[in-house]
Amino acid sequence: MEFRTEKDSLGELKVPAAAYYGVQTQRAVENYPISGIRPHPAFVRASIQIKKAAARVHGGLGLLAKDKADAIVKAADEVLAGHLADQFVVDIFQAGAGTSHNMNCNEVLANRACELLNGKRGDVKLVSPNDHVNMGQSTNDVIPTAIRLAALDVLPGLVKAAERLAGSFRKKAQEFDGIVKTGRTHLQDAVPVRLGQEFGAYGFNIGRHAKRLAESADGLRELGLGGSAAGTGLNVHTEYRARVAQMLSEQTGERLRTAGDYFEAMQSMRPIQDVALAVQSLVLDVTRICNDLRMLCSGPLTGLAEIRVPAVQPGSSIMPGKINPSILEMVNQLGFAVLGRCQTVSLCAQAGQLELNVMMPIIGYELISSIQWLANGLNVLVERCVEGIEADPERCKYYTDINATVGTALNPHLGYLKVAECIKEALAKKKTIVDVVVEKGLMPREKVLEILDARKLTEPGIHE
Repeated sequence: MEFRTEKDSLGELKVPAAAYYGVQTQRAVENYPISGIRPHPAFVRASIQIKKAAARVHGGLGLLAKDKADAIVKAADEVLAGHLADQFVVDIFQAGAGTSHNMNCNEVLANRACELLNGKRGDVKLVSPNDHVNMGQSTNDVIPTAIRLAALDVLPGLVKAAERLAGSFRKKAQEFDGIVKTGRTHLQDAVPVRLGQEFGAYGFNIGRHAKRLAESADGLRELGLGGSAAGTGLNVHTEYRARVAQMLSEQTGERLRTAGDYFEAMQSMRPIQDVALAVQSLVLDVTRICNDLRMLCSGPLTGLAEIRVPAVQPGSSIMPGKINPSILEMVNQLGFAVLGRCQTVSLCAQAGQLELNVMMPIIGYELISSIQWLANGLNVLVERCVEGIEADPERCKYYTDINATVGTALNPHLGYLKVAECIKEALAKKKTIVDVVVEKGLMPREKVLEILDARKLTEPGIHE
């Protein structure tokens, strides 16, 4: 491999001759061979959008020569179009705040801009990563802004996936509305519900989460870009803050705005944590629902077996014919992984000190990856599981017919203690609650059957 020699404030270092990154990125590559995981593409795109907007603003303000500004913008456009993706090489576990990633972006754009100006890579006099590409910026305001923009980039995909899942559950709720089944509380027999009501609740719940996710995005639109190193705006033109927010709005299509307090925007991860909490809340309910579905499809002969989920693969390497709820199991595992990532975001969010939270690199990676992973998982859940769920009406009816707890509807007529006595006897003698009540002479059979109409018991009211 051929190398070129570059120099930074620590001295000289060899950099691969073919690399568009430079000496500071090379130091990071050598310092942090940790996970082998490179920055999320959405995070790279967001960072490059910032560099592009800054060059345009500084060119417009006359602080950056037009030819340099134009070259940086063109280099940024090339990256945004998918070129040079292999040049963003810093491990997600790196120095605090994200200086290495920021310089990776600065160096790639600077070196490509040098070429566009008929120069050579590494010619910092022609285009400097620090003085030109990073003009008016600090890692400390670039990285939190990049996290916000990247999250705004990927979050709509999760909102759409959640809305799609909610819609799929609502469709099943309509399909299953006429199927009465035994409700269960504490994993014990309870009063009847309709299978459609269970699925309707799932749809309502996920729909609410989709709304909360969408609402959580608004805080991300407030940018502290222009706060510079500590929020004061040192070395930043007085018009830069408003102009760069407007420029980024034009570039991204988002309605971005300047921070209400630039110090708070740098110190606190509040808007990012809000999104992480919304993601976490969604995952908790998705996990709960998947657990329900796994229980409802347990069997096929010795479980509940009230529903059937699509068979997507053989379930066992040794037991022929076995089919498992594989998609639900995958989503559960995904949920646990995302919850861990959200917890990482929370721990890092409280780990800032004074003017800066230095844990931003891992905050950004965990949040952005979680959003994208979860969106993918929910789409698979819809396509390969929920849309194909079938009910077993006979099984549901069987459990409803033998469920003594329907006797609860007799409380207004016979009193709690007398009904409890009848239910206890029905269970002990393996009789129906109807037979026990009639045998005890407490009520005519026709009246008992009328009161204990299972379909009626799934609606509000005191049943006569």
